[in-house]
Amino acid sequence: MRDRRAADADNPADTDSLDSAVSATSPQAAVVPTPSEVHGTDNATGYVVWHRKHLRTADQLALTRAVSGGDVVCPLLVFDPAFYGDGGLACDARIRFFHEAVASLDRLYAAAPAPTVTRTAEAPRERLAATTPLSLNETREDDRTAEDSLSGASSPGLTIGYGSPPTVLQRFANKGWTILTMATPTSRYGKRRDDRVRDVCGNSIEFISGDGLVRGQEWSRTNWQTHVETWLNEAPHTPAWSTADTTQFVLETGITPAAIDAAFDISPSKTLVPTGTHRRAAERLRSFVERIHSYPGNISAPQDAREASSGLSPYLNFGLLSVRQVYQSVSEQAPECRGRQMFTDRLVWNLHYNQKLVDWPGWTDTAVNPVFEDFNRDHHDPELVQAWKGGETGFPMVDAAMRCLRQTGWLNFRMRAMCASFFVHILQQPWWIGADWYHHHLIDSDVGINYTQWQSQAGTIGKPVQRVYNPRKQVRDHDPDGDWICRWLPELAPLPNTFLDRPERTPLAVQTDCGVTIGDDYPRPVVDFDARREAFWSRYERHHPAAARQLARPEIAKRASFSGGYDAAKSIAAEYGDSAEDSAADMQLSLSDAASLDEAADAAEDEMGGDGTDES
Repeated sequence: MRDRRAADADNPADTDSLDSAVSATSPQAAVVPTPSEVHGTDNATGYVVWHRKHLRTADQLALTRAVSGGDVVCPLLVFDPAFYGDGGLACDARIRFFHEAVASLDRLYAAAPAPTVTRTAEAPRERLAATTPLSLNETREDDRTAEDSLSGASSPGLTIGYGSPPTVLQRFANKGWTILTMATPTSRYGKRRDDRVRDVCGNSIEFISGDGLVRGQEWSRTNWQTHVETWLNEAPHTPAWSTADTTQFVLETGITPAAIDAAFDISPSKTLVPTGTHRRAAERLRSFVERIHSYPGNISAPQDAREASSGLSPYLNFGLLSVRQVYQSVSEQAPECRGRQMFTDRLVWNLHYNQKLVDWPGWTDTAVNPVFEDFNRDHHDPELVQAWKGGETGFPMVDAAMRCLRQTGWLNFRMRAMCASFFVHILQQPWWIGADWYHHHLIDSDVGINYTQWQSQAGTIGKPVQRVYNPRKQVRDHDPDGDWICRWLPELAPLPNTFLDRPERTPLAVQTDCGVTIGDDYPRPVVDFDARREAFWSRYERHHPAAARQLARPEIAKRASFSGGYDAAKSIAAEYGDSAEDSAADMQLSLSDAASLDEAADAAEDEMGGDGTDES
């Protein structure tokens, strides 16, 4: 196992024990009533709807099932301390977005047309305060509108706990509640947490597959496209509050998103970050439908992409909107045009990459192809990594993108792919370091997309066609006037545009006239691009046949989860794999001898680019 931090929104860094985290400020065993005690009748049926992602009430199958089948429904969210402090791997801006989404969900439940029973829990807040710098009683001044506030509803609709989810959920299970939750792609900590919940709750917990992904089949890709298209066009699930004889139950614990925000000193510094509320999500969707005609021609250039792309990705990631809701809104309300078809295709790709994580949770920390397991490990150079993270590589398009990522938490797909390619193929650094950095900073980081895309860009799967992005070419193609570069690299603004693709070639006389000294005001390239690219190609060509051959193994084909299934994997192995017998040496090849991508495939971005992954 690598010495690296765990990383995804469901997978914070490991703790010694799931139950070692503080769990005092959660519904206590003594104060959790039985469903019958809430309903006032014998043998009442009670459902807890446990929200993790899928932070919505519409097209939420767990909630729909609970409302239609229960006498009492208790919507629940548990703030897990493992996601905070040094243990988590999310920037404060993404945490703030999540807190806003929880407060917004609370307001939705408070407005639900159902009779509500509320009880107050006597939970000792001091135990949380003892482990955090602030007391839960402390909140911040909030200048946002009431609809965007972190404080939630004046009369809560959502039961909010704090602590180890298995411990909290077990208290409800012990009192006769059945827990329903939407299954979600996850790995490492998240998978162990969910397994622990199953262990402690037994038959009282059900993980419901309601997101269009295939679970429980040996080969998920059999008829996958048909399955997804059918799901996308089915009517969204709607909880029948008005016709069901259901009581909503709220256990007031004193925990609010604002209190958690203050207790952990969540202080975002990023700019241009969207607000995580359902109202803002709906506004963004309506706006995008109106301007979708401009989508196809403006998603590659980074300066144009911020306005041209949908901006829906963080709302999809946290589940304020479902993929199906967006798909149907765009299909039904947008005018028929190329932009509509491109975007709905990319929503299918969103499901495609999340299906990969469902099929194999190891995407976040293990190379799909065992030949590539130690990809670039022996080339690890902390100084090159830091130059990339800080936007100080001497390649302006890369540096502008990396500074934009740190400042705003967003990049369009082409810039994400270019910087990943540069990190792995030119700087030749281990892919997982870059993937973790993206995941930390991206507001919309979807684990099933971020890590599968990084492995795809890195070449750790064994596919025959890859790509290497040339960041100098990207300047000429997508920022010829230098608007993007000069915005994020103001030190280069005085240079003529003709030198922005390679500032190190600016004549000294021009540098003097402009007042810019390359090497002082802006770094020279940290590596020789052409030499590094050729060296990487040479290593890849030597070892790709062994990697391709591995795809014929069923367990590796399942990891790869190609849209064409096992047949596609076997086809690659047959065409590109060598004929030698498997050997221990093949399985131990260092990926310092691994992959390069095909720069000629740059034009293929139209198949998956723009909004097709993290930017849907």
